[in-house]
Amino acid sequence: MTSEAFAPFQHLAAELLKHLPPDLNDGSHDLAHIHRVWVNAQRIQRAEGGDLQVLLAATLLHDCVAVEKNSPLRGQASTLSADKATAILAGMGWPLMRVQQVAHAVKTHSYSAGFEPQTLEARILQDSDRLDAIGAVGIARCFYVSGRMGSALYDFENPAAQGREYQDTAYAIEHFHTKLLKLASGFKTREGARLAAERHARLEVFLAAFMDEVGASAAPLLAGVDTPV
Repeated sequence: MTSEAFAPFQHLAAELLKHLPPDLNDGSHDLAHIHRVWVNAQRIQRAEGGDLQVLLAATLLHDCVAVEKNSPLRGQASTLSADKATAILAGMGWPLMRVQQVAHAVKTHSYSAGFEPQTLEARILQDSDRLDAIGAVGIARCFYVSGRMGSALYDFENPAAQGREYQDTAYAIEHFHTKLLKLASGFKTREGARLAAERHARLEVFLAAFMDEVGASAAPLLAGVDTPV
């Protein structure tokens, strides 16, 4: 049963899963993504503390309003999800304070929305979601999303984008520079930052191998990137 994967709160999961979008057809924001974020959240919580029940509710509901990457509403996605999460949990009879804790975590989890998480649970959720955007899974998601958007793998005439701005909507590999290689420096918890550093290193290894295989150098792409310690 799907909810069993969210132990030790499988009963809460069963209730909240009913409120997710009926067709999660974006493989970068599907139920598997939600579960990976939950796994990350548990790993960070074991080291940092925090309320696991609030974390689970926020994890399950953080993308409860689905907005495509190229939608003009993308910047509002986390706020829309926070509003929906508030209505769901209030309808279930959750105390107002705990509803607000979940809603704040949902609203501030997004990289692109630019909200600052103020609570431990919100910081853990933001770190947990960002972890899914780097490392091996982050690489897979990058190319999956780029494929859905119709992007090419890379600019074969200028793989390292020398002499021009990066165009990550046109070339998937350039998303490494515009976003993925920047993510590890923005983590809010010590354990999240430690895990991010490990995954950041995997990005660099992959990028160097990719550029080598297409007959280019990764040096221009990696120039100026601060490798997390």
